[in-house]
Order: sequence, then structure tokens, then C-alpha cells
Amino acid sequence: MSNALSASWFKALPANMFSGFVVSLIALPLGLGLAIASGMPPISGIIGAVVGGTVVAVLGGSHLTITGPGNGLVVVLLGAVYTLGGGDLTQGYLFTLAAIICSGGLLLVFGFLRLGGLSEFFPASAIQGMLAAIGLTILIKQWFVMFGDMGAQGDFFSLLQQVPDSVSKAFGANRETQMAGAIVGLVSLLIMVGYSKIRSRVFHLVPAPMWVVLFAVGVSYYYELFSESAYPIPVELMIQIPENLFGELPVPDFSLLNSMAFWGVVFSITLIASIESLLSIKAVDKLDPDKRRSNANKDLKALGIATIASGFVGGMNVVTVIARSSVNVNNKATNRSANFFHALFLFLSVLVFQEQIKRIPLPALAAILVYTGYKLASPDTLKQVYTVGKEQLFIFVITLVSTLLTNLITGIFIGVLITFLTHVFVTKSLWRFLRNILKPNVLMFMEPEKKTYYISVTHFCSFLNFYKLKDKLDAVPQNQHLVLDFSFCPFVDHSAMENLSNYQVLFERKGGSFELIGLDIHQADSAHPFAMRKLISLPKIRFIQRFLTNRQEQLKSLAEDSEWVYEATPKKKKLSLSTHIYFDAKTVERVYNLCESNDGTFRVFDVDYSEGAFIAKENVRSSVMLIRSSRPLPQFRLDREGLIEKIYHLAGFDDINLHNHPDFSKRFYLMGDDPKQIRTFFNDAIVGFLLESPDYHLESNGKELLIQHYTRLATVREFEQLRVFGVALKKIAAL
Repeated sequence: MSNALSASWFKALPANMFSGFVVSLIALPLGLGLAIASGMPPISGIIGAVVGGTVVAVLGGSHLTITGPGNGLVVVLLGAVYTLGGGDLTQGYLFTLAAIICSGGLLLVFGFLRLGGLSEFFPASAIQGMLAAIGLTILIKQWFVMFGDMGAQGDFFSLLQQVPDSVSKAFGANRETQMAGAIVGLVSLLIMVGYSKIRSRVFHLVPAPMWVVLFAVGVSYYYELFSESAYPIPVELMIQIPENLFGELPVPDFSLLNSMAFWGVVFSITLIASIESLLSIKAVDKLDPDKRRSNANKDLKALGIATIASGFVGGMNVVTVIARSSVNVNNKATNRSANFFHALFLFLSVLVFQEQIKRIPLPALAAILVYTGYKLASPDTLKQVYTVGKEQLFIFVITLVSTLLTNLITGIFIGVLITFLTHVFVTKSLWRFLRNILKPNVLMFMEPEKKTYYISVTHFCSFLNFYKLKDKLDAVPQNQHLVLDFSFCPFVDHSAMENLSNYQVLFERKGGSFELIGLDIHQADSAHPFAMRKLISLPKIRFIQRFLTNRQEQLKSLAEDSEWVYEATPKKKKLSLSTHIYFDAKTVERVYNLCESNDGTFRVFDVDYSEGAFIAKENVRSSVMLIRSSRPLPQFRLDREGLIEKIYHLAGFDDINLHNHPDFSKRFYLMGDDPKQIRTFFNDAIVGFLLESPDYHLESNGKELLIQHYTRLATVREFEQLRVFGVALKKIAAL
């Protein structure tokens, strides 16, 4: 560690220490609650958080993440404890610890195999559906505990039918003790719900879960110190932790290593842990004020080691958790030491406040988890998915329902399958995916003239092959200019669009730029920027005006700022392009994104055309400007002097040289039928202007000028530069 870095680290220590303390206030009740909800001893949740925070803080590859037990594994661990133990919860706990250790080993292997991009292979809507199913399962199982009922059993749908009875039983006759627990649970839930409604900065210094703990413990002390009545909540509804925390450790039982059920649990734990962690790491990177990128593979190794260590001392799985990580970011943490301090304060809290922890009723912790489950499966999530597209809602619902009916592994894979089948249905082409899945679909190079990175994507871009594009995007310095072209990509799915949005934010915050082109003639089912995009066939081009892309919205704004007219699908389909030499042997298929001056003098637009035929046919998309002249013009063609132009010269085509401007003649290849008129047109003012401008292709058909730069679509910035160049050229040339 350099001196400057060391000084910076120590300077930030107080902020990281404070952030770690705040996070520990949340982690304490959540760790206890998640452990109980998983059918494990309450202290196992604290162990997982302490071990995870310590190990990952030292060995991890992320900067601001907090690790510990996660929501996603509650359902899997609870099922493991019951199924592996055959009803014996103690033995089931020991078998589950063995499964946790094996899962940690697999996570470690994933890290060495560099599977940090594993989350990219799971479609976004399917993951949201799985998380919503987890949320609903946590909510329904903890609902009964919140009302003081510890005996409720069954799957999600059977428990759902019992919800009305749970309320009536809790407040029925001769149910005083259960009623007391239910009242504490309901008040705790009100605290969680009402926390955000209270506008007090002092109140918000303490997180909502800790307010629940303070309330619950406060009720216990009230009965002990001020009330003549006995504390009404029975011992079976209170937290139980060992008297001696450093006593005999549980011994994981590996006797089921040859059992398929055991390894089914291991793989389930590993899959959910890796997905939850990788998604959380990605989300926290977006929140990082310094916009640092985490080393996901290094984090997987650290999480694997932490999980193994936690399992051997009786703790839960260790995963990266987004909720606690976001609190860490909001409290101005700067490095991994905050994760360590969260673990340290959590450990000290358990040592110092054992007596107070035992006073926390289980219904209070259950209320925290009910609220957590609701947040994972809130109606807002459903609404957000629907705004992206109807097909995404379909994938979300199918994944959610199938997860509730089966299990997490089956549910997520059904979600993946349904996503793939939806893509096939939308594109009406199974062959496109099967034929191109193993083909390279990404081409990257640098355009030397502007030092711009250019990436072209073909075939299709979805969760199945996004990793290919991701590798190229990660190779581009984020302080550079990047153009990403989907002109020849017929299909882009929701997951890809969401990931690209994240990259766009990263580039902009690092001082670079990220411009997306080529999606203007793709159909979307909604105006949402993450909506699935499918290439529109030529007869349906008129429909592109329904939902404009971000590029189109910007082009529209540019036109309006210049008091020009913008048409996404102009009525003048082909304009007068066929009269120009450049388009003489080409087939113009469509013209769109027309920006036109009110008098029709200037027109800038995108054009799709093809040249050649059969196997030699090549499709091109480009941006072009036309300038109508008020006087006759000589017919000419001007290009930057290059290899092709040299071949023209060798073939007998004369390069018209301007004798007074040797630099211009050396730089440009100029041809036409009337050299005298052409030399007259290219006066000193025009020559000087062109020498100071980018090298555009420029040609005249006698009535108007055609200007073009790239044989690709222009970015918004290049589109405006083309317009400004044309307006300036007309003024200088007095056209």
C-alpha cells in the first residue's frame, strides 16, 4: 500500500467505521430473523454475518458490499432442514451445515473457473419472478409467526388458505399469550411500514429493524420494571441463544454425501447464493460514487471461503446482500473496511447484549421478514415489469407461479425456458437462435480518424449470448467514446437492453460516451428504454413512430431546436437519391429519421440500401445530407484520397487537381466531367473550409449536394455535426 493510499485509507476510517456500525444495527435483527425463518438456531445468522464480513473484507474483490445471510436462501435452507432431517430439526440442521460447506466449495470453484458473469445467463424478468416468489414464500411463512402461531405447516398455497384463520385464532378466546405476541408483531409491522413516513432526520439515524428491536425489548423491560402483571409472551415465542457462545460447536454431518437429495440441496444453495451475490455486486457497483468495478470472480472465491468457514462453526451461507450494501453506500462508506466493522460491531453486540437479545419476541422478527418479503414481491414490481412489455410480464408470472408450485431451481429454469420460447415466438424464428448461438456476433475495431471504438452486433443479442458483447464492452476504456451499432441485429432482448443501460451510465460517469445506434427501425411493445426490440419488416416501417428510441428523441429535439421538422417515417420514401452517382447502382430500401428545414433546402436522414445481388448482396445503413442549390452546380465527386481512389486513377479516371492548393489535391480525390467548372466552384473559401473540416464524401448531381461521412448510421453527435457542416457549406459556397 503506497503512502498516499495508506493516508487516504486511514482518513476514511471514521466514515467506514460509522457506516459499519449503522449496518450492524440492521444486520442484528435480520440475521436472527433469517436464521429462525430458515429453521436454524438464531445465532447461526449472526455467525454467518460475522464470518462473512470478516473474510470477504480481507479477501473480496468488491469495494462497498456487505455480506451475510440473504433472503433468497431462506426457502432453500428451511426445506433442507426439514427434508434432510426427516422431521428431526436438530439432525436436519447438522446435515444442512454439511450442505452449506459443500456449497461454499462449489462457489470457490466457480471463482477459479471465472464464472463471475454467470448472472448474465439468467433473463432479468425470470430473476425478478424468482425473487418475487421468494418474497411471497417468506411473507406467508412468517405471517403465522407474526401472529404467534409456530405450528403452521404446508406449501405456499395451503398456507395462503389458512391466513384468515390465523388472524381469528390469534385474537380468539383463551388466547391471551398468542394475542400478546400478535399485538407485538402487528405493532412491529406498523413500525416497518410507517418508518419512511416519518420526516425526522434524528428518527432515521436508527434503521427501522432496530426500532422494532428497541420497541420489543422495551415492552419486556416495562413488564419487568413497572407492571404488576407477568410478561404475557411465553418462552417458546422468544429468541433462544446459547448461554456460552464459545461453547461446543455443532459438528456438520456429512453422512448424506452419497444422497441425491443432499446434492440437490447443495446445488440449490449454490445457484441461489451465486445469483443473489452477483446481482447484488452489479447493483452496488452502480451505486458506487467512484464508479469502481468489482472483481466478481475474486468475490466468489471469498464468498466460498467464508461460507465454508461459517458452515464449520454453525453459521448460515454467506452472500452479498443488496439492502445492507445500499445502506452502507448511503452512509458514505469508501472501502471494504466497512464490511469488517459491520461484522465487528455485530460480534460485540451479541457479546454485550445477550440478555437483551433474549428479550426479543419471535413475532417482532417475523414482522421484519413479512415486510422484507412484501418488498420483494410488491405490486410496484409487477407494474414495473408490465411497463417494460407484456411478454416480460408473462415471463415474470410464469416464473413466479412455477417457483411457488415447485422449487427455486425448477422455477428459475422454467423461467429461462419460457424466456427462450417467448423470444422464438416474438421473432417467429427458432432457426435464428439455433443457427447463430455458437457464431461470433460481435465485431469491434477503432475508427482511427476520431479514435472512436466501434462495436457492431449481428444475428441476435439476448441473455443467451450477451457475455460475448460484455467481453468487448469491458475491454473498452470507459473514458473513451464508444459507438454500439445494432443495425444488423434483428433482435435484442430486455436483459441486454437493461445491461446496456448500465454500461451507458458507467461510461458517462467516467468521462466517456456511449452511443447506441441502429435500433430506430426495431419494434418495441412499450416506450420503456429496456423494452425488447425486434427489427420491423419493410411494410411495417410506418409503425416506428409509436415508440421512439432515445436516439430518435434526441434527433427530434435537435430538429426542434433548429426550427426544423422531424419525421421518423417520412412520406418521401426515396427522395432524389437515385440521381446521385453514389446511389446509381444501389437499391434504396427505406428512408427514415428525416430532419428537414422548413423550406426544404436541407435534409438530413438515415437510409437503408443494398448493393450487389445474391450471395454478394450487402446491406448498408448510413446517414446522409442533401442540400438543394438555388443555382446550377457542376457535377463532381469528392472523396478522401485512399487506396480505392488510387485504383480509380490507375484505371484511367483522372483526379482533378487544384493547382493553387496542392495540399487539397494531395488530400482529396476530385473527379467530374467538366474540370474547368469544377475548379471554378472550388474557390479559396470552399477549399479552406473543407481542409479544416472532417473528410466527408461530397458529390453534386447538378441540382443538389449529397454529403456522407460513414457507411454506418451516425450517432446523434455526428448527425448534428453533419447538419452544421452542410449549413456552413451552403453559406460559404453561396448555393
